Amino acid sequence: MSSFKSNSISSDALTRLAKAIAVVVSATLAGCQSFDHSTQTVDRPTLKLTKRIPQEPLWLKEKPGPVAPKDVWERMRQGFQLQEGLGVNPRIEQQRLWFASNPSFLEGAGERGSLYIHYIVERLEERNMPLELALLPVIESSYNPMAYSHANAVGLWQFIPSTGRYFNLRQTRAYDGRRDITASTLAAMNYLTRLHDMFNGDWLLALAAYNAGEGTVSRAIERNEKLGLPTDYWNLPLPQETKDYVPKLLALSQVVLTPEAYGINLNPIANEPYFEMVEIKQSMDLSRVAALAEIDEDEMFQLNPAYKQRATTDGPQHLLVPTSKAQLLTASLSNLKPEELVSLRPKKAVFDTVASNPPARPTRQYRVKRGDNLTLIAKANKVNVKDLQRWNKLSGHNLKAGQTLVMQDTRKPAAKKATTYTVKKGDSLYIVAKRFNVEMQHLKRWNPNSAKALKPGQVLTVYKPH
Repeated sequence: MSSFKSNSISSDALTRLAKAIAVVVSATLAGCQSFDHSTQTVDRPTLKLTKRIPQEPLWLKEKPGPVAPKDVWERMRQGFQLQEGLGVNPRIEQQRLWFASNPSFLEGAGERGSLYIHYIVERLEERNMPLELALLPVIESSYNPMAYSHANAVGLWQFIPSTGRYFNLRQTRAYDGRRDITASTLAAMNYLTRLHDMFNGDWLLALAAYNAGEGTVSRAIERNEKLGLPTDYWNLPLPQETKDYVPKLLALSQVVLTPEAYGINLNPIANEPYFEMVEIKQSMDLSRVAALAEIDEDEMFQLNPAYKQRATTDGPQHLLVPTSKAQLLTASLSNLKPEELVSLRPKKAVFDTVASNPPARPTRQYRVKRGDNLTLIAKANKVNVKDLQRWNKLSGHNLKAGQTLVMQDTRKPAAKKATTYTVKKGDSLYIVAKRFNVEMQHLKRWNPNSAKALKPGQVLTVYKPH
């Protein structure tokens, strides 16, 4: 019995010992596993980094964005939408040949439109409209905001009175919204958008309706439908003027695409806003504003042609001024009393100030030497003794050695060769001056009898710069 108990105790002890060893071993193994895992966790990224393929920096992979064109003509070309699927069309070809034979037409319109084209292109882009429409004023008015037709259509976009009023272009004795650059442009785009929707997204039909009226085009479509004939623009029985109207715009667009191919020189127009809108608080005389902002008076009228009396007595209370002068005008207006804005006019015409105060002639100095006298000095320097006395405020002939004398260059400047220019329809003093690269105040001085508004056929004298 005792032997059995002794064996039993011994067996139990061994069992407990084995369990204890097992626990210790398990704990040790668990610790080893934990240590190995942590080691692997640390080492794994290192292994991955060594195996990773070198990558190019992101900035090397990024492609540079499209560069905005510096010329508004190029910007316009990029937005043309009406050229696809035209193919060879004799009606377009006929109009294209006319533009090629009359390069001065487009060149002149481009010069007049240089003040407005950027604004029109931007407004068209905002609406995702074809940029060919920026050439519509070339067809309508040759980009002359003062253009007037026999049908009483007025302005860049040639609105007749009723259509103008429909699109909120006010017409009074003092103000005509049809001549307002921004208001008429927005009205034209609203009208073209309305016509585009009316004719199921067909721009050619919309353009035809802009010329002939939506009723004329609708009736032509109905006629062809009854006869089972095609109802696209090219097959409609329309007035001859309208038959030529759309091909004329399409042909003009093609010429603008490659003007050099047609012998046409389109002067670059900066792809940046030409004018800004400046708010005004009360009526003002445009001549006065031009003086305050140091703007050519004629340019002020070209930007604000809607004010028929050349004063903001009616119409919107803002003015368009060249971007470079907007800040100056705002500052000048803030420093003036209200009554000065209307009543106070410049004492001299805006452009006469420079002409009446010619720059002083260049001067040089001469140091008097021992034995010099006024006669010898005057003779040596080819000037008059009296002039020498006047320039130096000398009452007599006495001079001192070391004295400094001032002398002006009395030589007559080389005579400039004069040329003549015959005024064309749509010309202004500003346009002519720009064409010959001369100052407008000089052009006015050379032609003192020229009216503020030039007339076609009028001959101007121009002295070209060296």
